[in-house]
Amino acid sequence: MSSENSSADDVRQVWDVVVVGAGPAGASAAYAAAVAGRRVLLLEKAELPRYKTCGGGIIGPSRDALPPGFELPLRDRVHAVTFSNNGRFTRTRRSKQMLFGLINRPEFDQQLVEHAQKAGAELRTGVTVQRVEQHGSAVPDRRTVAVILQGGEVLLARAVVGADGSASRIGAHVGVKVDQVDLGLEVEVPVPETVAEDWKGRVLLDWGPMPGSYGWVFPKGDTLTVGVISARGEGAATKRYLEEFVGRLGLAGFEPSISSGHLTRCRADDSPLSRGRVLVCGDAAGLLEPWTREGISFALRSGRLAGEWAVRIAEAHDAVDTRRQALNYAFAVKAGLGVEMSVGKRLLTVFERRPGLFHAALTSFRPAWRAFKEITQGSTSLGEIVRTYPVAQRALTALDRRPAATGEEISPSE
Repeated sequence: MSSENSSADDVRQVWDVVVVGAGPAGASAAYAAAVAGRRVLLLEKAELPRYKTCGGGIIGPSRDALPPGFELPLRDRVHAVTFSNNGRFTRTRRSKQMLFGLINRPEFDQQLVEHAQKAGAELRTGVTVQRVEQHGSAVPDRRTVAVILQGGEVLLARAVVGADGSASRIGAHVGVKVDQVDLGLEVEVPVPETVAEDWKGRVLLDWGPMPGSYGWVFPKGDTLTVGVISARGEGAATKRYLEEFVGRLGLAGFEPSISSGHLTRCRADDSPLSRGRVLVCGDAAGLLEPWTREGISFALRSGRLAGEWAVRIAEAHDAVDTRRQALNYAFAVKAGLGVEMSVGKRLLTVFERRPGLFHAALTSFRPAWRAFKEITQGSTSLGEIVRTYPVAQRALTALDRRPAATGEEISPSE
């Protein structure tokens, strides 16, 4: 809905909801608010489509959170996973049903934005938000938030959703706190048809040499997305891991079309999700799975929730009602995504100390592989497995307490 529909009681256009950032979280928030019939403005600093450092894996929870009628622009459908432990003990597990799909982010994000626009949201690209203000001369009343753009333009909204990525300015306004920061490095490698055919339908996950690190190969037609991730502060070692990983795969002779890096930030348990009439979601809120650092499903799901609750906040007439709706949003996020993150943090702690055990379980222990399949396919979640199977809870608790043996190596039996 365009600015021609501005309400008569406002001299200036006052949007019901302004969403900052047009990635999966922002586009989902804009769609959810626009579908509810509200005046929605979606702001993006880049021109679309644009590249993002991301493996591009679309697991079951991501598919379930997409708008109705959304046709995934899949580049490949994954039915097999090759696991290796720092290049050793390689084993491939297969599934008759698709495990997950692979997309290119520029196409995927563009399509999400188009769905938001079809629902009625207005898009502005090439604009940078400098800050938001909820008090002061730029704010006409207590029901309004001022969004100040670079250059001085002021936009007014009844509610604001921050979805502007892991270095979020809206997140800084809200006071988002993080307790885990990781560095991801990635290359897009064009390969000949013979190489592409060898990878079709199969991904590689390699447990890396630094605690908590791993690498991946995701095939997307004539291009392989190859990346690694590890804790921030290990930049040189992470770069070396990527170089060795690419060489080990026999891909060093192919020139990457894109080389990129990205910091992922995972929220602390007590990090706020709102401040006044401003909500945050996706990377801006530090919402991602701590072990795998999977963020697309968290972005889509939290974005949809943020859009729905932004509508309620836009309708709130006083600070008490605004606070109530913001608390309800936080509860909805924590009850679902928060439970998954809590289990993911525990898994990361164990994985950092005992990657060999994870490797042995996934490659040789049928229940572990079945859990992996069901999570990626979307029929269950980390939280659901721990809640449903007491043995999983007991195993995780035991591993939490058990120190890793010095120099331990575990080779899965064939």
